[in-house]
Amino acid sequence: MTEIGFYHLTRSGLEQVLPQLLQKTLAAGKRALVVLGSDDRVRDMDSHLWSFEPASWLPHGTPRDKDPEEQPVWLSTEDTNLNAATFLFLADGAVSEKTDSFERCFDIFDGHNEDAVAAARASWKTLKDANHTLTYWQQSDRGWEQKA
Repeated sequence: MTEIGFYHLTRSGLEQVLPQLLQKTLAAGKRALVVLGSDDRVRDMDSHLWSFEPASWLPHGTPRDKDPEEQPVWLSTEDTNLNAATFLFLADGAVSEKTDSFERCFDIFDGHNEDAVAAARASWKTLKDANHTLTYWQQSDRGWEQKA
């Protein structure tokens, strides 16, 4: 069964959190599919991942690129696993009916957006009812804290 983590953003945005999670993913030897809410968001995140740290970059591709199977991180608005990813990242309200085909799923949502929080709660209930292993992480002034 897929391990699904809910990541409640309260102190920083997706632009700060996603690169860190993707760096850990690649360091663990895993591949990632990142599903975002719009083509504009994919384009913005594509640009951001090339320049988020002056001395670093994250190898990745988008549907505008060729050879998705060569990309360790694939950014898209669709949950089609073209790069054989084992980790699925959902953000901007993106959803997937294919979580079972991944080792881990990260549902990242904006804690300052009431609609995003409500959607995460509904998703949590649906996935819990389907007997998935769920964890909930919330940002605090000390970093990420796992909540019960």
